[in-house]
Amino acid sequence: MRFDTRVIHAAQPPDELTGAVNTPIYLSSTFAQSAPNQNKGYVYGRTSNPTRTVLERVLADLEGGRRGLAFSSGLGALTTLLEDLPSGSRIVAGSDLYGGTRRLFEHHRTQFGLTVDYVATSETDAFARALDAAPAEMVYVESPTNPLIGICDLARVGELARRHRARFVVDNTFASPALQRPIEHGAGVVLHSTTKYLGGHSDILGGALVARRRATGERLAWLQNAVGAIPSPVDSFLVLRGIRTLGVRMRRHCEGAQAVAEALASSGKVLRVHYPGLKDHPQHKLARKQMDGFGGMLSAEVRGGASAAGRLLRRLRVFTLAESLGGVESLAEHPASMTHSSVPKAAREAVGITDGLLRFSVGIEDPADLVDDVVRSLRSV
Repeated sequence: MRFDTRVIHAAQPPDELTGAVNTPIYLSSTFAQSAPNQNKGYVYGRTSNPTRTVLERVLADLEGGRRGLAFSSGLGALTTLLEDLPSGSRIVAGSDLYGGTRRLFEHHRTQFGLTVDYVATSETDAFARALDAAPAEMVYVESPTNPLIGICDLARVGELARRHRARFVVDNTFASPALQRPIEHGAGVVLHSTTKYLGGHSDILGGALVARRRATGERLAWLQNAVGAIPSPVDSFLVLRGIRTLGVRMRRHCEGAQAVAEALASSGKVLRVHYPGLKDHPQHKLARKQMDGFGGMLSAEVRGGASAAGRLLRRLRVFTLAESLGGVESLAEHPASMTHSSVPKAAREAVGITDGLLRFSVGIEDPADLVDDVVRSLRSV
């Protein structure tokens, strides 16, 4: 089946008992057993739940993995993944990362002796040098990155990771499986904040891991149960609801983001725009090769620094000033003081997160209204 069909039908047939076309919400924390250790596949809600099971099967199907696992948040998924690393492990990570991810890496560095070496996400040779320098248990990247929308050459970095026997983990939140499936390019584990495009409506918190190999999936499932950062049945249902429109939503997100990026790029008040759909983006050709669309996320650096950025944000009317992303409504935020404020200023500036940088999550409103909103707001800069 093609993708738009799979998001509706794959791994979620009508309910066998009632014929309901939507997966039922099973609000039970425990399940009856006919005798000790004799059950119908469910024992306790932390370990598994029928609604969550369907979601996990759908996630695995869409990403092309052997096992999908749902969590209470993206950081809950990442925390569980890090639990699989022995103390003293080394990670080679892309330097352009969500602030919460970097914060968690630094916490594990302090508490558990984790070593994290950051390299430029788009520079494959930098990954090669870092992996040649010392053994690593994990290579971790976002692609596209948050907030600079950089693109990693997944196939080449995946090959480097395999050669050095490191687990290759890709945060696919910004692209979603509608636009990119990292397992096809060599990833061993794919991570999502399902809060974002998979949920798609800014009404749930959730995360996911999808494992390429069954053995990896079983190990992560054991940790999922042990750590306990699992989503509720209601949130699992809402992610399933969101997934059904993922394909059509992502096409609209891409259309709007392209229009907004072009409008920003044409303004003399904008120093640079980060969006792979623009032909002058450094990884434009790579994005065309490994993605099925350029996504709904972009960032732009305005002239005048933080004060000019603040004036623009206050003038927006269709875009809402808020953190998060991937919903049907358009959002804008200031990474240096919001999503990436926990990253030290020197580390932010080293990768290009300046005080004048703004991040836009382009929703599914009419692109002309979004362009009008941005152009009008730029007059205040």
